[in-house]
Amino acid sequence: MARIVMKFGGTSVADLDRIRNVAQRVKREVDYGNQVAVVVSAMSGVTNQLVKWCTELSPLHDAREYDAVVATGEQVTSGLLAITLQEMGIDARSWQGWQIPLRTDTAHGKARIQSIEGAELVRRMETGQVAVVAGFQGIAPDNRITTLGRGGSDTSAVALAAALKADRCDIYTDVDGVYTTDPRIVPKARKLAKIAYEEMLELASVGAKVLQTRSVELAMNERVRVRVLSSFLDAPTNDPLGENAGTLVVDEDEIVEKENVSGIAYSRDEAKITVRRVPDRPGIAAAIFGKLSEDNVNVDMIVQNISADGTTDMTFTVGKADLPRARAALAEIQTQINYSEVLEDPNVAKISVVGVGMRSHAGVANTMFSALADKAINIQVISTSEIKVSVLIAAEYTELAVRALHTAYGLDAA
Repeated sequence: MARIVMKFGGTSVADLDRIRNVAQRVKREVDYGNQVAVVVSAMSGVTNQLVKWCTELSPLHDAREYDAVVATGEQVTSGLLAITLQEMGIDARSWQGWQIPLRTDTAHGKARIQSIEGAELVRRMETGQVAVVAGFQGIAPDNRITTLGRGGSDTSAVALAAALKADRCDIYTDVDGVYTTDPRIVPKARKLAKIAYEEMLELASVGAKVLQTRSVELAMNERVRVRVLSSFLDAPTNDPLGENAGTLVVDEDEIVEKENVSGIAYSRDEAKITVRRVPDRPGIAAAIFGKLSEDNVNVDMIVQNISADGTTDMTFTVGKADLPRARAALAEIQTQINYSEVLEDPNVAKISVVGVGMRSHAGVANTMFSALADKAINIQVISTSEIKVSVLIAAEYTELAVRALHTAYGLDAA
């Protein structure tokens, strides 16, 4: 017998037929003799509608009331799934975040989990009751409902799995696992049986949409074994490595054969900014990036080019959505910094190669640069970490670059 947390996203519970399908999957785990907690998202499209209503009524709405509204989507789904399970003869009960309780800070709309008091859930599960938990929500110290930010149900599920000391957290979605890259771009992309936490975290942070970044970070910190699999494919086995059983996100030590590169990720959500002819003196970088930080603009890749005349060009990337705020922030410090001009380019893409094998193998970056050069793709910015190399290129070459790199690193399926 195992203790399992199962999480189902919005497409998996999009209508009553799909909720019945989810209930069948939950029943299968119960029939195996497992203790089960289920975390659900709102039905597909519901959260978007609730957000739209809030914004239409008041663009600068009270974040506390926003949370009270958007949290209702998960409340509906959890109740409907509990009813469906009960109709199938399974003892089930729905739980809202405040009932557990799942305690968060007071950052409404993007709250962070502080603690989960799971003793009562464990007691119920040990009697055979299935706990159906509304994801994405918690309760603040002032007893107001909070939400965890878009994609927060993944984080709810992993945090709950850690609190319940679950053997595994199964994330059901509309894809059947983690692939070496986007199969829509590279038909020969391979599904990975296992991927290390660090690799999944890097892939999530640079554009892979399979798992929410915070959930992977939490899984890594708490050493929660996560399985990514499809709600729409049968997996007629309880073996985590069985056919159609998705991808396991685990500790690096569990992966015997470590590839130099495990995956290629891309993001078209970047914009490049170049601050031209900045005086080359101490404190300039702190002034620029300090102001951007104050205005809640997240900066990613950074490169600095020093000229012979004592000035420098500072190039960096921000999210496209942050471009107006970045522009305004730089305008405010123009007289302080005394730069000549700001150039913007939203038509760029970030391409990243990720793999824990980079730690012990040389030449990974050179393979990337050579493969792009062979396709006449110019590299604008480069950044690296211990297990990742990212480059910025013109957006029009995104798909060509991904296909070329996937082949260059030997990731194409036979």
